[in-house]
Amino acid sequence: MGTDTVREQAADEAAERRREQRGWYVYDWACSVYSTSVLTVFLGPYLTSVAKAAADADGFVHPLGIPLRAGSFFAYCVSASVILSIFVMPLAGAAADRTGRKKPLLAVAAYLGAAATAGMFFLDGDRYLLGGLLLIVANASLAVSMVLYNSYLPQIAPPEERDAVSSRGWAFGYASGALVLVANLILYTAHDTFGVSESTAVRICLASAGIWWGAFTLVPLKRLRDRRTTPSSGTSTHGWRQLAATWRDMRRQPLTLAFLLAYLVYNDGIQTVISQASVYGSEELGLDQSTLIVAVLLVQLLAVAGALGMGRLARTYGAKRTILGSLVAWTVTLAAGYFLPAGAPVWFFVLAAGIGLVLGGSQALSRSLFSHLVPPGKEAEYFSAYEMSDRGMSWLGPLLFGLTYQLTGSYRDAIISLVAFFVLGFVLLARVPVRRAVRDAGNPVPDRI
Repeated sequence: MGTDTVREQAADEAAERRREQRGWYVYDWACSVYSTSVLTVFLGPYLTSVAKAAADADGFVHPLGIPLRAGSFFAYCVSASVILSIFVMPLAGAAADRTGRKKPLLAVAAYLGAAATAGMFFLDGDRYLLGGLLLIVANASLAVSMVLYNSYLPQIAPPEERDAVSSRGWAFGYASGALVLVANLILYTAHDTFGVSESTAVRICLASAGIWWGAFTLVPLKRLRDRRTTPSSGTSTHGWRQLAATWRDMRRQPLTLAFLLAYLVYNDGIQTVISQASVYGSEELGLDQSTLIVAVLLVQLLAVAGALGMGRLARTYGAKRTILGSLVAWTVTLAAGYFLPAGAPVWFFVLAAGIGLVLGGSQALSRSLFSHLVPPGKEAEYFSAYEMSDRGMSWLGPLLFGLTYQLTGSYRDAIISLVAFFVLGFVLLARVPVRRAVRDAGNPVPDRI
């Protein structure tokens, strides 16, 4: 084969890889609107208000006969959705690796989540149980879809490109969230002009996130390629058996497992801050919905710069050191949040800016760092374990947040309790020798990691 032919083939492969990467970014663009508009901004305060409308004189609701404070209902639903994810994600990961057909599974998870989100338009009056059910389905579907989405990363980006590709994906997601939040803010603040009530405006914002999610999912489904394997019969029945095999295999990769443990801990804190910050702002600080939208919009805009900026820092200092620095910043930010004065939006905006600068980078670099620790050919299996750490095991934080509020009646106590996740996560990650972990997984070691 001539030199020119080899160069042309390499150029064609690079062009196809870039095409897949661009399609991969768009799924972050599609689903991040759910995380931003629904989970972070609107659903927490709105579902809490719906639960309070259904509460008894003592402020308790009674799903399945269990007395719960109405103010804790949203946090408990988030925990329940995560527990459901734990049961479903291993089946999806095993099926993807056994059949090589990730795209059909991604489509099912994405459109189930999008449909549940669109169904939130019907959440009105005192239908808090409907809201809880739709939240659980949408959150679990998102978690399953992210197993499959993340498992494409080692296949579409060589080791030297992964920090940058992962960071761009997060940046796309945060840019999408910011764009839709601007539209949400216009509709919410001018709902009278549009001839709808405040409640209806919120429900339109919730439902539109599901429509957005479903519409833009078409792009990655068109551009991403399945890497076919020999089909295996009875995939679903072997899902849990495959999960057990995956965990046994990971025991032979103790450093990969050590990273997952560290990530499980600090990401639990991150996910809880994302889902509970708007409840803290509205219930403890007395901020109105417009202020919360502007604050989250600020987070989204700065998270784009943060994800890209921390990606550049990783090229100089390595992903591990950059993540450790972000965990210090998370700890300082949460500690400052405990002392925020009520009714002072400016200081809440300062807190939002701090969160935005570290949010995207800490998540993007964690994903790319883990991709180096996955043995070749086991991407979906290992990323199902990763996603269990990302969303699937992130039930302790919301549970702790809800229990702390239930016991103390103070959201300040609930928010400060999350500092423990970042401190312990820092200690665990600092102990992981990542260069040796990459070698042990059978992958080439980048110059900086």
